[in-house]
Amino acid sequence: MATTRDTSSQSDPTKRKTEADGSFKGVPSSFRNFVEKGGKFEPEKDRYHLYISLSCPWATRATILRKLKGLESVIPVTVVSPKMDAQGWPFAQVSPFPGAEEDPLFKAEHVKDLYLKAEPNYTGRFTVPLIWDKKLQTIVNNESSDIIRIFNSGFNDLLPPEKAALDYYPKELQAEIDSVNEWIFAGINLGVYKTGFATTQEAYSKAVVELFEALDRVEKLLADSGSDYLVGDTLTEADVRLFTTVIRFDPVYVGHFKCNIRTIRDGYPAIHKWMRKLYWNNAAFKDTTDFDHIKTNYYWSHANINPTRIVPVGPIPHILPL
Repeated sequence: MATTRDTSSQSDPTKRKTEADGSFKGVPSSFRNFVEKGGKFEPEKDRYHLYISLSCPWATRATILRKLKGLESVIPVTVVSPKMDAQGWPFAQVSPFPGAEEDPLFKAEHVKDLYLKAEPNYTGRFTVPLIWDKKLQTIVNNESSDIIRIFNSGFNDLLPPEKAALDYYPKELQAEIDSVNEWIFAGINLGVYKTGFATTQEAYSKAVVELFEALDRVEKLLADSGSDYLVGDTLTEADVRLFTTVIRFDPVYVGHFKCNIRTIRDGYPAIHKWMRKLYWNNAAFKDTTDFDHIKTNYYWSHANINPTRIVPVGPIPHILPL
């Protein structure tokens, strides 16, 4: 599955592009199809395969929804190595790491091989998560916000009634969820990357202030509502989307991405409590959080930020008890 075309600009984590002013902007996903009855991609058991990284916050959204909805027997998953190289996300045979796996479908060496198999002229980045369709031999979707909605409802007919009834994007809360998602994505989910990948002091200083303004807003939202959840009084996709960034904040973003105005554990009591309740009280959050994968990926893979590739020991513990 090797290619002779130079794809390093799409795969090498040290070659992320920034704007002329040194600011970082995310790249939109390219595969945006949905699994739905009557469509090109019908819901079927074991037709689809999920590729994820346990280190990646976007991919972990998908693994949390997969577990919440009980989709483990419907959609198999493969975990890549956290040690990204110039070719992008590697599988275990290229980069052995505890918990990393080989590609069971094609014995691909890197995730990029799957992209180029689906679309030889693909020019985007080789990201995870992605859903692969074994029947049509292509990528269905590589956008995490789509994938969690596919998992939320797309396979309900294949699930037992108690799992099919679980709805993390309920109709009556959708407008509020969309609104919260929008500013949390721009300010926090993407905000940590805008801060960490900035290449000028001015771009960094602007991004880090905006990041903590958004965290302040979440803190007030949770403190004022008194709820354990961001929207209403129930677990929704909004909690999943924020959790995967917040759980990485103290172990990675504070140091590696210079997001060090405050820590979560010492600066945001309401967010800290919300995060710990999700982690300690719900296996879908705890079991999909792997701090070794998380810390190794960021500190090892971004050699332009951390050229020694030393992975810090702390914080100890990675997450405090309730």
